[in-house]
Amino acid sequence: MAAKTARSKATPTKENGVRVEEGLSLFKSDKFDADAYVQSKCSINEKVFFLVEWMLGSRLCYLEKMMINVVYSFACIDVLMICWEFEGNNKQLDHSIGHKGCVVCLVHFCDGDIKQLCSYLLDLKRASAEEMRRSVYANYPAFIRTSKEISDLEGELSSIRNLLSTQATLIHGLADGVNIDDDKIPDESLANGLLKFEDNDLSDLEKWATEYPDHLDALLAERRVDEALAAFDEGEILISQANEKQTLSTSVLSSLQFAIAERKQKLADQLAKAACQPSTRGGELRSAIAALKRLGDGPRAHTVLLDAHFQRYQYNMQSLRPSSTSYGGAYTAALSQLVFSAISQASSDSSGIFGKEPAYSSELVTWATKQTEAFSLLVKRHALASSAAAGGLRAAAECAQIALGHCSLLEARGLSLCPLLLKHFKPIVEQALEANLKRIEENTAAMAAADDWVLTYPPAGSRHASTAFQNKLTSSAHRFNLMVQDFFEDVGPLLSMQLGSKALEGLFRVFNSYVDVLIRALPGSIEEEEANFEGSGNKIVQMAESEANQLALLANASLLADELLPRAAMKLSLDQTGHRTDDLRRPSDRQNRNPEQREWKRRLLSTVDKLKDAFCRQHALDLIFTEEGDSHLSADMYIDVDGNGEDVDWFPSLIFQELFAKLNRMAGLAADMFVGRERFATSLLMRLTETVILWLSGDQSFWDDIEEGPRPLGPLGLRQLYLDMKFVMYFASQGRYLSRNLHRGTNEIISKALAAFTATGLDPYSELPEDGWFDEICVDAMEKLSGKTKGNNGEVNSPTASVSAQSVSSARSHGSY
Repeated sequence: MAAKTARSKATPTKENGVRVEEGLSLFKSDKFDADAYVQSKCSINEKVFFLVEWMLGSRLCYLEKMMINVVYSFACIDVLMICWEFEGNNKQLDHSIGHKGCVVCLVHFCDGDIKQLCSYLLDLKRASAEEMRRSVYANYPAFIRTSKEISDLEGELSSIRNLLSTQATLIHGLADGVNIDDDKIPDESLANGLLKFEDNDLSDLEKWATEYPDHLDALLAERRVDEALAAFDEGEILISQANEKQTLSTSVLSSLQFAIAERKQKLADQLAKAACQPSTRGGELRSAIAALKRLGDGPRAHTVLLDAHFQRYQYNMQSLRPSSTSYGGAYTAALSQLVFSAISQASSDSSGIFGKEPAYSSELVTWATKQTEAFSLLVKRHALASSAAAGGLRAAAECAQIALGHCSLLEARGLSLCPLLLKHFKPIVEQALEANLKRIEENTAAMAAADDWVLTYPPAGSRHASTAFQNKLTSSAHRFNLMVQDFFEDVGPLLSMQLGSKALEGLFRVFNSYVDVLIRALPGSIEEEEANFEGSGNKIVQMAESEANQLALLANASLLADELLPRAAMKLSLDQTGHRTDDLRRPSDRQNRNPEQREWKRRLLSTVDKLKDAFCRQHALDLIFTEEGDSHLSADMYIDVDGNGEDVDWFPSLIFQELFAKLNRMAGLAADMFVGRERFATSLLMRLTETVILWLSGDQSFWDDIEEGPRPLGPLGLRQLYLDMKFVMYFASQGRYLSRNLHRGTNEIISKALAAFTATGLDPYSELPEDGWFDEICVDAMEKLSGKTKGNNGEVNSPTASVSAQSVSSARSHGSY
């Protein structure tokens, strides 16, 4: 009620201008105190200070205090009523009160925007906090370094403050001592820097001040840390009270402050020394660090904590003596357990004593990073280097996996140090990986130099001989497969180091090198090797002389690429213990890995195609050319037919008879060598037939002689060429290796022959017999060449052969030939 009455008395009215003048007379007085007036009327709201300052501009210096306090209490009814009077009597009031009226009007003007300003300032605060967070993450190393420097600077400033305090105490003591009459003070009156008085002249506080340093010394000597800390707190409180009440002289106060500072430093040194002793237990260490922090030197306390853990695990490391004959994994396991246990315990102690303060957390991260780097250098020097140099992939991978396993346990404490270990370990493990792959390549090439290229089952003493997947391979392929199986058993730990893809790529390179060795084992590749002698690789290899030996080369490559290597690579989907890893991550890993392995298998099979092409090219050339370089497939063999007269023994040409015989022999051999992989054998025979036909179709010299030679192609030559192509179509159809390329190649050859004969002015279809005539000759030829009688050959008139014959006749009748 009193407040309301005060407001009613000060409120001007619009009906009477005289009352307004009387109400404002207080503002005209030279003794008007703006602070006292506003404080009696208003409450404080600090959120509008900046708005008033911005809007007042240059007037702030004139009525600064009055304006701030008036605006702070924008809800004051008296001030708002004055603002309304200013609106109606602007000229008169401005003349009467000057700038004071402007201030009050400003309150009325700003009242509607206060909430908007507060909201704007809060938005600015949130934006500033977000910007600071992004800046900290973007400059985290610099932030850590700066925090460490700030922490060090705080420690130095604390030391300087103590020194200055000590120096000031000494100076004050000397200044006060100058005015004391030395003749009236006995020597016994000075003890611990404190002035003593006669017992009858000393108060209780002065007596306590004289005994206090001795009490502190006793507590420090007896190592009663908690009591000493309590005594320090008690002394500082009493000194503060005595200083306020002036119950002690300046010299006594200075002496007490010096005594406390000196003994605090002594206790801090004792605690730091005790904390760094290797024999100090965990509880004792934490108590010492907590006490050191209570002494007011937090940065030094945190540094001492980290140094104590470092000294402790350094002391424990003295029992570890790495030996060149010892297993590197045991040394790595023992060392990593010491180091990462120390880091884990240091993190726990730091968090428990100092909390999550950024400066201490940054120092912990920097210290842990330094210890991890030192650990990685020790492991590289004493365990990984020797293993990598010798190609010991398993030993190197296990050492890296052990270290990463211990290090990953720190992630629960917010310390992600595994990327740092990977940075140091990955290059040296890659070196071991490459050395192991090189060893596989060299050993396989050495075995190929003595391989007889005879397919056998795995040796009885072989580690993989008892497995369910027994396949026939030659000795070098068995050796290659065994080494690859061991390689993938070793490469399992590399998955955690993201080296699975590199392992697959390296093995593909080694397999490609082995396929090159198999290609060099083909007799026809000797000339090519001599022509390219500057190429790298082992040139010594046992030749595969017989067709069975040459098919064994293909059996090696196809079985490795299609079954054995992909099956071994599936071990990359398992960890070292044979169990699936985290179920949450494994499905995505499996989805990512399967396409990679499928692409890898496709590349392996494309490498086998190189060997297949070399094999078919060699046998095609053996059929077409003689050892002297003459061709068995020339234009004369068709042009000369017309010179022999009408008495011609119609039978397929000799080269196509040999092609049919070769395919039959290889089909019989392949039936035993490619058990379960008949599709590969069929594609091989298909490729060989295509090679011969496509060579004839693309032999430009052959067609130049047919089309532009001195002697044209006659009716009998055309019939012989047509019969040869019909024969190829028949036996390819019977063997189930009639392909689109083969069909297209034979059509192309017949079309060119018909065009060349038509160019002579004759009708080719009038000279060619009916299709039945060709069919009968092809059937008889296949029976004779295969050693079967007509009655025993039930496959001659098979549906496939009939369809093939019909396709040839259909093409002929429609003029496609």
